[in-house]
Amino acid sequence: MTQEQWGALRDTLCETIGENNYKTWIEPLSFDGCENGIATFRAPTNFMGNYVSQNFGDVMLSHMNAISGDVRRINFRVMQSANERGAPGPAATAGARGAAMPKSAVPNGGQSTESASGSASADRSDLLPGAPLDQRYTFDSFVVGKPNELAHAAARRVSESGHVTFNPLFLHGGVGLGKTHLMHAIAWELRAKNPELNVLYLSAEQFMYRFVQALRDRRMMDFKSIFRSVDVLMVDDVQFIAGKDSTQEEFFHTFNALVDQNKQIVISADRAPTDIKDLENRIQSRLQSGLVVDLHPTDYELRLGILQTKVEQQAQHYPDVRIANGVLEFLAHRISNNVRVLEGALTRLFAFASLVGREVDLDLTQECLTDVLRANERKVSIEEIQRKVAEHYNIRLADMIGPRRTRTFARPRQVAMFLCKKMTARSLPEIGRRFGGRDHTTVMHGVKRIEELSRQDGQITEDLELLRRALEA
Repeated sequence: MTQEQWGALRDTLCETIGENNYKTWIEPLSFDGCENGIATFRAPTNFMGNYVSQNFGDVMLSHMNAISGDVRRINFRVMQSANERGAPGPAATAGARGAAMPKSAVPNGGQSTESASGSASADRSDLLPGAPLDQRYTFDSFVVGKPNELAHAAARRVSESGHVTFNPLFLHGGVGLGKTHLMHAIAWELRAKNPELNVLYLSAEQFMYRFVQALRDRRMMDFKSIFRSVDVLMVDDVQFIAGKDSTQEEFFHTFNALVDQNKQIVISADRAPTDIKDLENRIQSRLQSGLVVDLHPTDYELRLGILQTKVEQQAQHYPDVRIANGVLEFLAHRISNNVRVLEGALTRLFAFASLVGREVDLDLTQECLTDVLRANERKVSIEEIQRKVAEHYNIRLADMIGPRRTRTFARPRQVAMFLCKKMTARSLPEIGRRFGGRDHTTVMHGVKRIEELSRQDGQITEDLELLRRALEA
């Protein structure tokens, strides 16, 4: 087997195992030659050599013998010197390109590869078993508002510093509020400013998978060496290790080892450390030892800002699609729980409008997003409606639901009954009971009266619209 034959074989291997697997696992290898029937390759890490041997060794051996017929076995050795690790040529390493690889590009649940040595060159920065980074998730594309400004500032501080600042930085909040976006942004920024740093980003599930795999394959020393030699460890959705005793044990020791070496740790979860059920107390204590930041639910202004930013991005792909006035404001009001759903709704609108050749107006929006809007209908309670109406008309809640019938209190009471009928699934008798034990016929009269007034009185119409928007926000 010669270098020329190996060069020709690479294209065949790429077709056989797929381009993504090839770029991740085969391309970083360097062919040393074949002697006495043994083909020797240099691998950036022991882990990579073992992985390729177990998963692609038979395929490689079969193809080699089809070409030359003189290969009986494949052997891997670890690159020792910086010259070996950074050597150019047909076996050039994946480098930063691997970090932006989509999850489908990486076998076994999205594990990419990053560097296994704190002194490794930038060419090895993606040879650890981490997760790929999304090119869309940068600080430039992150829209800042009051609910997330502290988290953004903390993430910026970590990404700009070459030394430990908050250790760990713990980000928590609900789904779709920007935790993963900020973690990816930190990793991109660190790699851009300090390419020599070994930045490892992965999910808690991937950490657990790698831990179990190392136990099964009796390679715990390799596992410990890899995870304790990084400069920055970023673990997403750490709540998933709760209740996994052995994984928690190893995570705790990894955490301590990195802190002792003054290495940066960034963690995210869907709730605060103390609220994660079945998470060991000592881990909870460790996670709270740095800066804990809560990403609050988005407000209307932030959602509108996100939509405006995404419209600019979508316009690059759909230059002929126009957005009518009021559509973004409508979406910002109606889809309030999850930014990912909000962005997905906008993407769907652009694609739909482009296909049918129409402007994105409110009619098209409601037609295209019927399922999304229904799923995101805010569940408003009778008590919340009563409170908002009382505040709007500047009266006491007790007076609105009390027995007094003067117009000052009767009109707000009827408005509240009308909104309860329109915005909740409660029956008329139940609504009446919540308004001081009134009969359902009183509620019917109040609803009918407000319907009549809304057609005659512009002020009532305006009040109803303001209150509806406030309750849906």
